[in-house]
Parts: sequence; C-alpha cells; structure tokens
Amino acid sequence: MQIAIDLPNDFVAFQTITDLEQEVRSSYALWLYQRGRVTLAKAAELAGISLYDFMSLCKSNQVPVIDMTREELLDEIAGFNPA
Repeated sequence: MQIAIDLPNDFVAFQTITDLEQEVRSSYALWLYQRGRVTLAKAAELAGISLYDFMSLCKSNQVPVIDMTREELLDEIAGFNPA
C-alpha cells in the first residue's frame, strides 16, 4: 500500500526522498510500537531495519523495549532456574 503526503518543498529540500521515506517509516513504526499496536519485530519490519537497529532506535527515542516493572523483572529472575 502506498500513501501520498504533500509536504512543503522547503521542508524536504535538505533530505533525499529515500532518507525522508526511511524517516517516515521509522517514525510510524516507533509510534505504533509505543502504543502497543505492533510487536517489536513487526515494528522493525515496518521500519525496514533489523531488530537490533530498531531496539537502538527505541533507546534513542526513550521508548522502553522491555515493558515491565522492577518488581516484575526481579520476580522473573527469581523464578529462573537453569538446568
């Protein structure tokens, strides 16, 4: 699916179309992920980048990748029993 957006020329003059497309895809994927509408993997796919790169994008935008409280994490660790 394609979506067309009209932007002022002076807004896009400093970017290539490819860079702008990537920025829009990444921003939209981040927005969807932040709102819990897609998984981390699906957001990375939508952004067209690796899972690791998407996790880095989340970090740079202060979007948590692991959404659990400190107590939940400690409970998980306490329940981990290596074989």
